[in-house]
Amino acid sequence: MKKFIIIVSIIVLLALGFDTAYYRLGWYINLTPGEVPTTFVRTEGDQILMYDGEDYEPFEIKGVNMGSGKPGEWSTDFAIDKETYKRWFRYIQEMGANTIRVYTVQQDVFYNAFYEYNKDNENPLWLIHGVWVNDYVQNSHRDALHQGFKERFLSDCRTMLDVIHGNKKIGLGRMASAGSGVYMNDISQWVIGYILGVEWEDVTVAYTNEQYADIKGANEYEGKYFYTSPEAPPFEAMLAEVGDKVVEYESNRYKTQKLVAFSNWPTTDPFRYPEDIERFFMKCAEVDVEHINTTESFLSGQFVSYHVYPYYPDYLAYISDWSELGFDDLSPYYTDGVLNTYRAYLTMLTRYHTMPVVISEFGVSTGRGMAQREMNLGRNQGNMSEKEQGQAIVDCYEDIKAAGCSGCCVFAWQDEWFKRTWNTMYAVNLKRDPYWSDYQTNEQYFGLLSFDPGKEESVCYVDGSDEEWTKDDLVAEYNDLQLSMKYDEKFIYFLVRKDGLSIDSDKIYIPIDTTPKSGSSYYEEKDMLFDRAADFVIQLEGKENSRVRVQERYEVLRSNYSENVYEFNAYLKKNIPAKDSPRFTDIDMILQTATPLIYNNLQAPAEVFETGKLTYGNANPSSPDFNSLADFMEGDGVVEIKLPWQLLNFSDPSRMTIHDDYYEHYGIEYIEINKMYVGVTDGSGGKRAELKSVPLKGWENSVTYHERLKSSYYVLQKLWRDNNEG
Repeated sequence: MKKFIIIVSIIVLLALGFDTAYYRLGWYINLTPGEVPTTFVRTEGDQILMYDGEDYEPFEIKGVNMGSGKPGEWSTDFAIDKETYKRWFRYIQEMGANTIRVYTVQQDVFYNAFYEYNKDNENPLWLIHGVWVNDYVQNSHRDALHQGFKERFLSDCRTMLDVIHGNKKIGLGRMASAGSGVYMNDISQWVIGYILGVEWEDVTVAYTNEQYADIKGANEYEGKYFYTSPEAPPFEAMLAEVGDKVVEYESNRYKTQKLVAFSNWPTTDPFRYPEDIERFFMKCAEVDVEHINTTESFLSGQFVSYHVYPYYPDYLAYISDWSELGFDDLSPYYTDGVLNTYRAYLTMLTRYHTMPVVISEFGVSTGRGMAQREMNLGRNQGNMSEKEQGQAIVDCYEDIKAAGCSGCCVFAWQDEWFKRTWNTMYAVNLKRDPYWSDYQTNEQYFGLLSFDPGKEESVCYVDGSDEEWTKDDLVAEYNDLQLSMKYDEKFIYFLVRKDGLSIDSDKIYIPIDTTPKSGSSYYEEKDMLFDRAADFVIQLEGKENSRVRVQERYEVLRSNYSENVYEFNAYLKKNIPAKDSPRFTDIDMILQTATPLIYNNLQAPAEVFETGKLTYGNANPSSPDFNSLADFMEGDGVVEIKLPWQLLNFSDPSRMTIHDDYYEHYGIEYIEINKMYVGVTDGSGGKRAELKSVPLKGWENSVTYHERLKSSYYVLQKLWRDNNEG
């Protein structure tokens, strides 16, 4: 018995050792070192070719980028289940796409779902897989040749290869910014290539090149598959080494090769621009993959990957002399009489590169908030309806095709509630992002798939109908006006009722009191009185002139961006508004635009847009005249309104926290409330409008949502499916 126990123990230890070495550490023995790897996809000139069983034929990537987030979960929770993935794959293929791109190793359920979806599919979905470089590593003290940067990058590349070949086990938390699980399904037959890295921080690139500028050999790399040209700086030599090791590992262990690209974007593109543009945009580095060459041993080949959006940085919008960039005739780059700088920039990329160019990220957001404008054609970062999003994607796709690119990937498949944007992140509790849908934060709404609040439908659709409203929703009255209110994870909804109501002739005002710290019972401009100190007023003054205004002390833009926008310090004693100031102001949002270049004035204030202005229209997705940006709609004796929580200075409605008094704390702190006060008035007769208490209760982490394909999905489907059938 003792001998038996010893033998069993040895077997168990050997099995555990093999499991650890093979599936976790990636150890292997190359039993067939002379065997030539195979590939079903390769490059030839500026084209990508795929083997169809008889010959290599041109292949256009029509892809969609897919993240790992869903409502109520962080992206790093990797909480999407297998059936959801399979349903999404079907939607994506029915849209006419042929490729999915992911940025990092996902949870094992993604690969299981992908395998099950494709294994009996005569027309499979293809996959482009990325390798993420952790944000902390890239923004730390490390340069790209530091062991903690390069070796981690190489290790993550090998892990990714083992994952797609079904030979990996990853413990929870063992790989930064990646999933975990048991990866036993080999999906490599449907993987066409890899995009290595992320949008490189230009300062990391410049720092690396500067650090090793005088070190002999730091800018040189010569491997079996990749090597650098003499012009390559150290950062590009690092990329060449990583690419070489990726192909070497897959060739030796798995006897196959895929396409390889290194991530890039305009901030580190290979071009030089006029000095004032480079200075304003702080463009301090270039990554040029033309300095990274491949040998004949690399059968698949290299392609070029860029993330290019129409609105930023858009360097070409500020250039007067285009001849320096190689453009003698600009006439091909005009769309409806307007210069299309996006198409021109894409053409610069394809002219410059000798390899296939893939625009692996492009898109626009349907968020109500906006961060940047495209000056010429209006394909902005945010504040675009779903139909406008679809048309912008189609227009960008046509630009991509006209420029001669080999494919593209739309950003993104699904909306992601956890995302943040620079011009709203200061105003919300970033630890609570996934638990509510912040319509003011444009980064959350790049998807073709929306997550709308409510398990099956939302509590209200702003379409002028009062069908969803009951007498229990009534909260305030004023003469012949009645006000009702309700809310969900995305909006606060109001219904105003009045016999014979006409939005064009009647003026209606809804005062709102959220914070006990400030507010005014007198609205000076309108000579209007309230029985409580109001912080906001919804002004319904016609279809084209309605807005939300805020008491000036509670204006969040003033408290954080006064010097950028108003050219004064809001915290100097002379500039601090009184707690009961009767002045109500517009609600604006700061934009990232190159106003100093536009006006040739480095001191020019930042551009803003009025985010408090209300858009009239039908916000019901089932309506033929649906406008996803609509804020209010008139019906028979009623008007419905929806406001995003952040517009009323909520930092986290899931816990009903709002902004505290800015001038008590020198910035944004939070306080929790359990009620707000609202009223309604027409402003006539000098009578004080009475504000009534409405209880508020957060939902903590228990969010409700349902999926909805956006209008943009169907716009893109018509283009891609028609092209496929043609």
